[in-house]
Amino acid sequence: MPIALLWLQLAGVTIMILTASHFLAKSADIISFKTGLGQSLIGVGLLATVTSLPELVTGVSSVTFVGAPDLAAGDAFGSNLFNLVIIGLLDIFWRNGPILTAVSTTTILVGALGIGLIAIAASALVIHSMTTTTSTWPISPVSIVLVLAFAGAMFMIYRFERAQGDVEIEANSEYAEASVTATTVMFLVSVGVIVGSAVWLAQTGDTIAEEMGWEASFVGTQFLALSTSLPELATAVAAIRLNAPTLAISNLLGSNLFNMGFVLFIDDAAFTDGVLWSNVSPIHTLTSIVAVIMTVVVIIALFNRSRTRPNRFWTFEAVTLIGLYVLASILVFQLG
Repeated sequence: MPIALLWLQLAGVTIMILTASHFLAKSADIISFKTGLGQSLIGVGLLATVTSLPELVTGVSSVTFVGAPDLAAGDAFGSNLFNLVIIGLLDIFWRNGPILTAVSTTTILVGALGIGLIAIAASALVIHSMTTTTSTWPISPVSIVLVLAFAGAMFMIYRFERAQGDVEIEANSEYAEASVTATTVMFLVSVGVIVGSAVWLAQTGDTIAEEMGWEASFVGTQFLALSTSLPELATAVAAIRLNAPTLAISNLLGSNLFNMGFVLFIDDAAFTDGVLWSNVSPIHTLTSIVAVIMTVVVIIALFNRSRTRPNRFWTFEAVTLIGLYVLASILVFQLG
């Protein structure tokens, strides 16, 4: 297939994901309003799960149909970086002070748990690079630890938000008249379009890697991660337009939890040629370290709620997040 057609195919699938994602933020906000659940819990438990489905489908497709486990790992770890740089971009465009001063305190816990799961995933890379003892097992013990940690994290977020009373419900007349049935249908249709579009991404990314002579780890970390993170970007922007910053930030941080704790577990389970971690590039350890540093930057900003913007165009955390993302991209391209 001509390389130009491959890029057009990637662009077309990207547009489909963007279009479907536009409806997710509003339907999630309506569900938050109708159920009385907080935006943090909806953002992490529902919206983040849905917007991370492309990573899940792409990862499974990569290890089963394409036979490219490194592409799956790069997609998951790269999506973490992209989700975090989205926070920096949102901070630049948010005009009501630093955006991280306007969100629920529950997001601090979400970020801290994200660091924990990224660290566990990074340890899996290190452990399996040092020993081949479990390399032929159906699934790595570390992957089981990851999914259990993810389940525990979701429970902790639920209990913390209930205890903190961070439930945010606005008297929105439009939402008051909204139909639960219509909202559910809109939500499910959007999910279907996103999942269907994501199936194409793994094959397109692998073919582009071969045609361009790039390593699968770079394509997964950059191009696939960017494309499969577009739902997070689109829904975050939509949430900002709805004046729901908590929904936007919890979605992005929650997506990282889902990528590490659930997507990588499923990828490992779907990979039939041994353990996933024994068949991926060690460059993802670097990606994990940068993701942890970027998350720490976010948490520090979340704690310091008395800050103001240095000027109307940027904040310190936004510049730091964008700079770290650019640095990681350069390093992955050169070393991957």
